[in-house]
Amino acid sequence: MIAFLSQGGYAFFVWGAYGMTLILLVAEILFLRYKRRTILARIGRLIRMRHSGVKQ
Repeated sequence: MIAFLSQGGYAFFVWGAYGMTLILLVAEILFLRYKRRTILARIGRLIRMRHSGVKQ
């Protein structure tokens, strides 16, 4: 198990690459959630503006 974790002396680079990939994937998910929320809010405002401006 120790040999696997040490990765033949390159553990810092191997696990660092895995860690950076994980961090970037989580950041991407959070960014996409934020953008989705922003877009939905804009669409909601646009719909409300169109409905309030229409005379029936």
